[in-house]
Amino acid sequence: MARITIEDCLQQVNNRFALIHAAAKRVRQLRKGAEPTLASKNKDIVVALREIAAANIVISKTPGKPSEEIDTLLPEGKGLDAISGSEEQKETSEG
Repeated sequence: MARITIEDCLQQVNNRFALIHAAAKRVRQLRKGAEPTLASKNKDIVVALREIAAANIVISKTPGKPSEEIDTLLPEGKGLDAISGSEEQKETSEG
């Protein structure tokens, strides 16, 4: 059974709302095909929380709309905008 504690994750993120928001964004990335930074056979949410707890992804605040305040960055420097932008380009070129 996968076990991860919120306290482990809160050492990397300053509050629970930011943690849940960042984890949800990371889960969406994983479901769209992003490579996990940790080897795991667990569900996407567990992988996302473990990545946050291990500081394998960086959570940074950026000014903007409330829905855009937290940007989850991958270690290679590819942010959510870069990932979703490249997928949008694929969809427009295919369609």
